[in-house]
Amino acid sequence: MTTKVSFGDRLYRGEKSFNFVNNRKRWYSLSAILIIASIFALGAKGLELGIEFKGGSEFVLNQSGITVPEARAAMEKANVPGDPIVQTVGSSKVRIQTGALTNAQSTKVLDVLSSTFSIAKADIDTRLIGPSWGKEITRKALTALLVFLLIIIIFLSIAFEPKMAIAAIIALFHDVFITVGIYALIGFEVTPATVIGFLTILGYSLYDTVVVFDKVRENTRGIAGGSRYTYSDAANLAVNQTLVRSINTSIVALLPVGAILFVGAGVLGAGTLKDLSLALFIGLAVGTYSSICVATPFLAAMREREPAMRALAKRVQNRSSKEAGVASPQG
Repeated sequence: MTTKVSFGDRLYRGEKSFNFVNNRKRWYSLSAILIIASIFALGAKGLELGIEFKGGSEFVLNQSGITVPEARAAMEKANVPGDPIVQTVGSSKVRIQTGALTNAQSTKVLDVLSSTFSIAKADIDTRLIGPSWGKEITRKALTALLVFLLIIIIFLSIAFEPKMAIAAIIALFHDVFITVGIYALIGFEVTPATVIGFLTILGYSLYDTVVVFDKVRENTRGIAGGSRYTYSDAANLAVNQTLVRSINTSIVALLPVGAILFVGAGVLGAGTLKDLSLALFIGLAVGTYSSICVATPFLAAMREREPAMRALAKRVQNRSSKEAGVASPQG
């Protein structure tokens, strides 16, 4: 009785293989297109920073039946400087965001909104954030990101090797840059919840990369003394051996995040959930791609430049040529 071998088992044994590493130029081209598109989006539109970063005022009307045009018309009566952002939140709230206002201007806005919609001032949630506080939040967010990257570089350099740390950090920058570019393209606000989402996807992307790199290290241990596989061949085998696990993990992670994004934010209108879940959804997908198609091929390219790996590649090539000559029919 024959036992049916699964697709994942065939990948793990090397019976079936996708050539991720040697097709690195294809992945680099795709990543370059995404990065250029992100640069264009950031240059043309920029990021829509929330009031937590740039400072401003926020008024939330806790009353159903108020439309966005009605709220915008009321803000015009209040003579608020700039163009206020008016959005619906769920089915019974309207959120109005403006630039920084003085106490007198804020009081006037409250009076106009209260009288226009016959709503008590106590039912209007108000937040006033100064520009200096917004700058402090921005500084802390950037500090958190830099500290995270520094710790990761030190950890990977100790646990694996410096070149693996370099490849992992490049993949992390790749993930963050593309995610930020998509944010700029879509026009979603960047809030503290978004920053939390960015830090979370960095952790996930790193986890997936470390899983692949651990298998690469196992497959390439002592490889310089052999003559059967090049470093790229062994690294590509590692990617295939962890491919099913990476895809399954990503799908399991994307399902609940997608539910939060499309149900929690789209149906229930929870703004904070939208900020957090969009960063997670994009980052999880891009992080899986970078772990397979960016980090490992980049690592292999760096290692293949080493003299020992160049000598290994020549031995593998000579062995392949000899085996092909033996296998060819004699004339």
